[in-house]
Amino acid sequence: MKHARVAWAGALHMAVERDGHLLLEDGRTAPLDAVVWLPPLAPAARPRTILALGLNYADHARELAFKPPDEPLVFMKGENTLLGHRGFTLRPPGVTFMHYECELTIVIGKTAKRVRRDDAYDYIRGYTVANDYAVRDYLENWYRPNLRVKNRDTCTPIGPWVVDAADIPDPMQLALHSSVNGTVTQSGNTRDMVFDIPFLIEYFSSFMTLEPGDLILTGTPDGVVDCRPGDVVVTEIDGVGALVNTITEASP
Repeated sequence: MKHARVAWAGALHMAVERDGHLLLEDGRTAPLDAVVWLPPLAPAARPRTILALGLNYADHARELAFKPPDEPLVFMKGENTLLGHRGFTLRPPGVTFMHYECELTIVIGKTAKRVRRDDAYDYIRGYTVANDYAVRDYLENWYRPNLRVKNRDTCTPIGPWVVDAADIPDPMQLALHSSVNGTVTQSGNTRDMVFDIPFLIEYFSSFMTLEPGDLILTGTPDGVVDCRPGDVVVTEIDGVGALVNTITEASP
């Protein structure tokens, strides 16, 4: 099942996809193009922790002239970075390179602490798509991205859906695609992750507790390009969804 959170008719609603429409919790239906899409996270399970992987695809590491890491390169993000489907991401004035990153995102479903690899999938509620924009101008070190690179307001569109884990038989065999203004610019597959999903859950839960609603952004393959104001960017993962986002220029 596909879950969403939207604003419609003056109120906020959790909803599920039903026959090309949104079925709201109160039983009403709404057209997909008549709502404002919000990050698809239930208010009772908002993420306390958002973890994001850097260089978790070998081809992307090579694209940036690095070797794949020996252990996960991870940074944390704030909730204010999150933005809904069809939202507008601000490009800071004067920057020379700001690029998308299409990422399969894990939504934790229950408290996870010292989880064994073989049990990792039992702790996943579902999956969504994140587009984790990066402003390269602000990067101090590829191994140590500073706050302005990855923690800007509106820099991480997410959605449109959270798809139940049971509906994704093998999350390590999903094709990823990104396009800018209708031209495909990035293609990859989750099978090419350096550190796979069970490893990541075992690794993180070995030293920190993951709670329901927490997010793990699993990295992006190669093929990133600069995105300019007015560009429409679609980041899509087979079976999970197509996330649409538009770049707009921030005020000086």
